[in-house]
Amino acid sequence: MGIVHWDLHKRKKTGGRKRIWRKKRKYEMGRFPAETMLGERKSKNIRTKGGDIKVRLFRDKYVNLVIPNQNKVEKTEILRVVENPANREYSRRGVITKGAIIETKYGKAVVTSRPGQDGVINAVLIET
Repeated sequence: MGIVHWDLHKRKKTGGRKRIWRKKRKYEMGRFPAETMLGERKSKNIRTKGGDIKVRLFRDKYVNLVIPNQNKVEKTEILRVVENPANREYSRRGVITKGAIIETKYGKAVVTSRPGQDGVINAVLIET
């Protein structure tokens, strides 16, 4: 059984039960999250609805870091994942998602891109 994004299995507003009245459809298909981690770059292209492409980033060790007070962007190495407010388990495992706080040689930065969908890690340096 694949992951599906539908509401046929949910209950009605009244609390009554909905009977599933048809099979799964291709357009309701979902996928497992990429859960980007540190390591040598590993990605995969996925065709989505409408013929678009999403780049699933599974591992990467570099970040495009915006340094606001110097008005420049540096490609720098990620030292470690400090915190991930999206999920406590992600913090323990070192998963990088949007909003995650990472450590670089310039200091701490917050991730602004969605690596599992964009295929790149962009971050902004936190002013301390």
